[in-house]
Amino acid sequence: MSATPHDKQQPADVIEAIVPMMPIVLPIVGGALIFLLAFIAVFMA
Repeated sequence: MSATPHDKQQPADVIEAIVPMMPIVLPIVGGALIFLLAFIAVFMA
């Protein structure tokens, strides 16, 4: 009997994939959130 090598790579973690993009993603999402909150405030006034 021969031993099978463990060459399988583990699936990439979603959090680890997003972390390097945070300096780009965070300001864009923050700007969209501020825009949506301002739009709601103007619409409700």
